[in-house]
Amino acid sequence: MTKLTRYLATTALAATLAAPALPGFAMDVTIAQTSAVNTLDPHGSASVGLDLSVLSHIYPTLILREPSYDLVPSLATSWEAVDDLTWKFTLVEGASFANGEPLDSETVAWNIARVTDKENPKRISSWFSQIDSVNVISPTEFEIKTSSPYPALPAQLSMFMLLPPKWAAEHDPVTETMSGYKYQISEIVAGDHITLEPNPDFWGTPAQFDHVTFRVIPETASRVAALMAGEVDLINKIPASEIARIEESPNAEAGAVDSTRSVFIKFNTEKAPLDNKLFRQALNYAVDKELIADALFDGAATVSNCQVMTPDYFGYNPDLEAYPYDPDKARALLEESGVDLSQTIEFELPSSTYLQGEEVTQAVAQMFGDVGVKTEIQAMEFGAYLDKYRKAHDLGRFSLLGQAWATIDADGLLTLFKPGNQYSYWNDAGFDEQLVAGIATTDEAEREAAYKKATEIMCDEAPVVFLYAQPATYGVSGRVSYQPRGDDWLRAFDMTPAN
Repeated sequence: MTKLTRYLATTALAATLAAPALPGFAMDVTIAQTSAVNTLDPHGSASVGLDLSVLSHIYPTLILREPSYDLVPSLATSWEAVDDLTWKFTLVEGASFANGEPLDSETVAWNIARVTDKENPKRISSWFSQIDSVNVISPTEFEIKTSSPYPALPAQLSMFMLLPPKWAAEHDPVTETMSGYKYQISEIVAGDHITLEPNPDFWGTPAQFDHVTFRVIPETASRVAALMAGEVDLINKIPASEIARIEESPNAEAGAVDSTRSVFIKFNTEKAPLDNKLFRQALNYAVDKELIADALFDGAATVSNCQVMTPDYFGYNPDLEAYPYDPDKARALLEESGVDLSQTIEFELPSSTYLQGEEVTQAVAQMFGDVGVKTEIQAMEFGAYLDKYRKAHDLGRFSLLGQAWATIDADGLLTLFKPGNQYSYWNDAGFDEQLVAGIATTDEAEREAAYKKATEIMCDEAPVVFLYAQPATYGVSGRVSYQPRGDDWLRAFDMTPAN
């Protein structure tokens, strides 16, 4: 038995013996996850669909993002930009953790100090690198001062969960928890499941379920079978072809919504011939995006209109149009580019990472081949791909990549293509100039104008083959009503009992 398992078993027993009787709750629900939770420290993970989804039931955030993507009050009742460098927040009165520690301004300040400590950085520290200081005004009021305008700060804070300071000084948040939100952990079986029960001391609207179990089921077929057998209530990341089969089941239904993640063919423009704009444009004309969306995803994928953002993002440009499928024009541009087509170009594929990614890569490679561009698909584990991408800075000339940004804001996602960013592999001064303008102010009109120009430049320069928004596929049991969302969160409080 691991330390984590021993601790949670002990606290579960203590909670069972000490907790007062709770009013009757509706039912138990089970959510299937593809992998086991890696850490219980909410500052030690950026994995929305895994660690943070579980922890969002246990730890409070100042602001909550609903399935509609609206930002709504949670611990913070209101927030406002006082000026370009100052945000003011007001908190719920009397909120506390289960151990009695207050959820007040001092607690918020301590948590921000924890993740901005340069001597002991956390996984999410980069999210808050622009924060200079926190000014505590009263137990329920505080200000966050930033070094430069940070218009997406409220959106980023919707992912920032709060720990109790005194408790954290005496316990290990990586392996232990102390609830300040709707649920607390009652059981954990490492690698198999985590079960939650309502926090009787929660300061807000009570939890809706008696128990919420996050069960690890890596295999797609097993998740679908468990849903149709009534063993789980929510699954995601299923092939679009499975939706119709699940819909035929009397016990479940399925569907898809556009996610906030765009899938594209990443070009390493630091290596020839991807430094050639005409060559990059030709490859955009060579790919039949509509065919991929219809044939591989049963129409559930939405073709990207020449940008990596989806319509849910602030800064999305509705005026752009996708490169049409035109193999003749692709061949003409290839000839004009002067690129030697006798060479074979590596096409890297992070395996089992993106929904039907293997099929998409095969289809794109075939379409490249149809216009005379030869490729060699090189499949690798996602960890190995990330090592090449981030650590070694040696990405292949072509690779399949899907990216999203949790703030659903252009200043996050587009920054992944900013010159000098380790993720970029593209250097365009005009694009960079617009990104700088977009983050220099909190004025929404000025920001939108800057990002409009940035997306126009990116569309023309084509540092990727723009493909589609990855569909957020899901299956849900008939026992619950569920609000589907495309931003990877898996939350019981997005569900209600069906009856």
